[in-house]
Amino acid sequence: QVQLMESGGGLVQPGGSLTLSCAASGSILSINVFSWYRQAPGKERELVAKSISGGSIIYADSVKGRFSISRDNAKNMGYLQMNSLNPEDTAVYYCYAFVKDNQRKYLAVWGQGTLVTVSS
Repeated sequence: QVQLMESGGGLVQPGGSLTLSCAASGSILSINVFSWYRQAPGKERELVAKSISGGSIIYADSVKGRFSISRDNAKNMGYLQMNSLNPEDTAVYYCYAFVKDNQRKYLAVWGQGTLVTVSS
């Protein structure tokens, strides 16, 4: 079984920065995809950033130049550095991973989410 745990959310003023962390635990052989999604009140969940093993990275247009996704494969950790935050970034942020477990099965795993509130 594989689990994801996000941390680092909270309240930040407009223009501020936050770094979200996602810790993957369990019977992990490799993490093929590490992604961050968000869901704002009354809106659908949307992709924020995706990191694919091999180096490909994708960002939503709304966060390009402000957010940066990274990962530490040795520690099974993913990160989302968020800069120049604005109130439109307020949402619950979810970590997602597409994992190969040690039985060589592929699993799609979601974290519980962490709330980011951008407000003065």
